Amino acid sequence: MPFARRLQNTVRALLDLSPAAAGAREGGPRTGAAPGLRDPAKKEIAMRLVSSAENSSLQWREQYRYIEDIGDGRGYTAGIIGFCSGTGDMLELVEHYGAARPGNALERYLPALRQVNGSDSHRGLGSGFVRDWQRAAQDRVFCEAQDHERDRVYFDPAVRQAEQDGLGTLGQFVYYDAMVMHGAGGPDGFDAIRRAALERAASPARGGDQGTYLDAFLDVRRRTMKREAAHEDTSRIDTAQRVFVREGNFDLRTPLAWQVYGDSYRID
Repeated sequence: MPFARRLQNTVRALLDLSPAAAGAREGGPRTGAAPGLRDPAKKEIAMRLVSSAENSSLQWREQYRYIEDIGDGRGYTAGIIGFCSGTGDMLELVEHYGAARPGNALERYLPALRQVNGSDSHRGLGSGFVRDWQRAAQDRVFCEAQDHERDRVYFDPAVRQAEQDGLGTLGQFVYYDAMVMHGAGGPDGFDAIRRAALERAASPARGGDQGTYLDAFLDVRRRTMKREAAHEDTSRIDTAQRVFVREGNFDLRTPLAWQVYGDSYRID
């Protein structure tokens, strides 16, 4: 065998025995550049998992037109990840849509969205806004605007933080789902949940075990959800994410089977 080929094989063998490779095999710390949840196929799985909890459906692309007040104190909840009129992300979405499609039917509601931000009020919105939202969902540009804001505000920050914490695909999804429901800041936001989890267990990036850390994170998130009447059903943790952790499915490999609100789902 030529010397160059022997050297190449030796390097490859050493890489296979490296801590990064071992971590990837055993669910320990991950330091490589695997695509994780950024992989389009894994991201599709993530969207279907979130939709099962947010919309009781795996058909997440049907949710661009979704809009209703679910009584959680955040006004209207709408779109593919639940943009809310009371939390500012719906306002930012409509502003972004206006920049991409000037003169669209939702622009007229920008003053009202600014006024109701931080409350559950429908003042200046109402049935007309609901109707125009559903019509706007027929516009490809509006759907692209939802995708853009989902990634900018929720998906990209969650995955980036999970990567820094040494988490694999499942951990990245666990972070993303928490970011979608709780937002980043505030006493019950994602950042607070993560800080509390790190007080209980070390992340893989700090030498901890991936499963142990994710259990700690889900424990904290579950308690956070129990403090809110609208989120007191924790099945998206108990019979979904926790199941994947216990199975050691840190790469979110299919098939996946889980339950939310008593309904069963499966991705093959």
